[in-house]
Amino acid sequence: MENKAGEFKQFWSALKSEIEKVLVGHKEVIEGVMVGLFASGHILLEGVPGIGKTLLARTLAATCDLKFARVQFVPDLMPSDITGTDIVLETDEGKKSFVFNEGPIFVNILLADEINRATPKTQSSLLEAMQEETVTVGRRTYNLPKPFFVIATQNPIEMEGTFPLPEAQLDRFLFKLQLSMSDENEMIEILKRTTGVRELLAQTKKIEGSGAEGIKAWQKLVREVVTADVVLSYIARLVSATHPFNKSAPTLVKKYVRYGASPRAAQALTLGAKVLALADGRMNIAFEDVRKVLAPALRHRLILNFDAQAQNISTDKVIEELQAKVREE
Repeated sequence: MENKAGEFKQFWSALKSEIEKVLVGHKEVIEGVMVGLFASGHILLEGVPGIGKTLLARTLAATCDLKFARVQFVPDLMPSDITGTDIVLETDEGKKSFVFNEGPIFVNILLADEINRATPKTQSSLLEAMQEETVTVGRRTYNLPKPFFVIATQNPIEMEGTFPLPEAQLDRFLFKLQLSMSDENEMIEILKRTTGVRELLAQTKKIEGSGAEGIKAWQKLVREVVTADVVLSYIARLVSATHPFNKSAPTLVKKYVRYGASPRAAQALTLGAKVLALADGRMNIAFEDVRKVLAPALRHRLILNFDAQAQNISTDKVIEELQAKVREE
């Protein structure tokens, strides 16, 4: 098993290095998306337009040798535009039959661009597929390719004409990652890479051990990482402390949190920590692994009250206190 962990560490480093040839900065976001893929989860990316969200998804698919599709979510997008639909075909003999025409969702990595611009009906069709990894059209159910990984994006500043994801649907995402603006040095490097002759993706190569079968094997290895009871207890206490009526909840939670995290948050913390342990060449989770995934696993699962909005208290601020107050014991 230790040999397998070492192999994953090498694969992780090679994959990250290839992605960083294309994407400038955003190291934590790159790691977070990679964790989502190997943990068999889905990622919600939040950032202003033009910051590299689509490029990150395309690069990940290219370097992992996985089938990729991008769907631009708009208000008039219908569920069948994503999942596919039955069409009528006529044979040479004049006989007619229904044939299922697959939608863009039948890929390994799907970029759901600006997911909050589609209607709740269309959002639900995608989120159902994310949960079940199947698509139902008429009376038939079709299995999606494996691995199946959704990267959904949303713009945090322009809310006109959008349909915010309900809390129950947000909970289906393993992590919520936030992309910040590039600094001056990163901006210069972006200009060097994007205004020259060579295409960005042409500079990357497929990593040995990737492909659909390779990624599925790594996902299986993640599940085999050992989690000590003391670490599981820490994860359980962290999630329990997000609920304001819990005795162990920190002051900011009791004051500003309306609803805490669900058991899915504990699953996200555990799986995310397992991936980071493997990336470090270990087959067991450390407390540090859990701390690293705490913010992306919880920031979209904590529902703040009106007082938090009035005082400009963010979920990340609450999570900082949560991490400081809950002991590793």
